Amino acid sequence: MNLLELILFIILFISHSVFLLIVIYNYSSSLYLINVSQKIDSNDFISVLIPARNEEKNIAALLESILQQSFTNYEVIVLDDNSTDNTHSIVLQYSNNNERIKIISGKKLPSGWLGKNWACFQLSEYAKGEYLLFVDADVTFSKNVITNSLNELKKKEASMLSIFPTQIIRGFGAWLVTPLMNWLLINFLPIKFVYKLKSKKFSAANGQFILIEKKVYKAIGKHEAVKDKVVEDMEIARRVKSEGFKIITLLGGNSVYCKMYKSFPDAFNGFSKNFYRGFNLGKPDFILLIILFLVLFMLPLFLLLANSVFTVIVMMIFMERIFISIISKQNWFVNVVLHPLQMIVMIAVGINSVTSPKIKWKGRPI
Repeated sequence: MNLLELILFIILFISHSVFLLIVIYNYSSSLYLINVSQKIDSNDFISVLIPARNEEKNIAALLESILQQSFTNYEVIVLDDNSTDNTHSIVLQYSNNNERIKIISGKKLPSGWLGKNWACFQLSEYAKGEYLLFVDADVTFSKNVITNSLNELKKKEASMLSIFPTQIIRGFGAWLVTPLMNWLLINFLPIKFVYKLKSKKFSAANGQFILIEKKVYKAIGKHEAVKDKVVEDMEIARRVKSEGFKIITLLGGNSVYCKMYKSFPDAFNGFSKNFYRGFNLGKPDFILLIILFLVLFMLPLFLLLANSVFTVIVMMIFMERIFISIISKQNWFVNVVLHPLQMIVMIAVGINSVTSPKIKWKGRPI
C-alpha cells in the first residue's frame, strides 16, 4: 500500500465508521409508528387534508384507508387541484356517500406560489380541526394510524409528527431511485435527534404525512410562509423547531405506505425537484457534496481493484445498505446489487437538480 492509498483508506474508514454508527443507532432506535389498537383519551377533532391533482389511480385507496380508521372524530377535505382526469368525480362519489368527506375545487394558482403549497394553504382555510393531517393522495395506512399518531404526539408533548412512508417499489427504474430517499435520511441523520435536539439543523419531515397542531401551524405562518419552497415539508419543520416546538419523525413500518413513483422518468424527475433544495445549501456547496458522495460511495469500488485492503470499506458500505434496507422494509439484496447504479443515478439526479431550469412536476414548472 502506497502513501496515497493509506491516506484514502484512513479517510474512508473513519467516514464509514461514523456512517455505520449512525445507521446502527437508527436500527436500534424505535423509529416506527406503533401499530396497535388503542383508545385515545381526547375529544380532539382532526382535519385530514388531501391535495389532489390527477390522482384517479390513487385517491380511492387513500379514502378507503381513512374510512376504516379506528379514530372517528375527523373530517376529510380533498382539494381537486385543477385535475384533468376523473379525480373529482371519484371523490364526489365518496362525498355523496359519506358526510365526513368533502371536496373543494382549487382556485387559480397565484403568482409566487407553488402548486402543492397553494393547495395545502387553501385546505387549511377550510379545516375545522384542532389538528391538521396533511396527506398525499398516493398514501395509504392501517386502521389505527390516526389514533396512534395523535397518541404519540400527546405522549411526547410534541406539536408536529411526520412519517416517511414505507415505499411500495415496482419496476427496475423505480428501484434505481426510490431507495435513495431513505438512504440519504438514515445514513446521515440520527433520526431520534430530530425530537431530542432543539437545533433546526436536525430537522426531517415528509409532506406525504404531516400531523400538526393547528395553533402551531398558524404560529409559523401556515403554508403562506413557505409558498415558494419546493421542499416545503423541510421548511415547515425548520420553522416549527425555530419557534421552540418539538417534532417527531418516524418511519411508516407496517402502518403507512406510499406508491410514490411508477417509472424511472417519474422517479428521476420527482427526486430532482427535491434533492438540491432539500439540503438547504448553496450551489457550490451542493456540488462539493456530490463530489464527496462520489469519493465516499463509489471510489472504494474502484480502489478495490488496485488493493484488496479496500474490501473492508466496501463491506462497510454494503453493511450500511443492508441495515438501511431492513429499516426501510426494502429488499436488501436488490439494494446491494444495485448500489453502483443507484450511486450513478444519484449523481445524475444531483446534477439535474442543480443545473436544470425546466424541472416540472405534474405539468407545472418548479
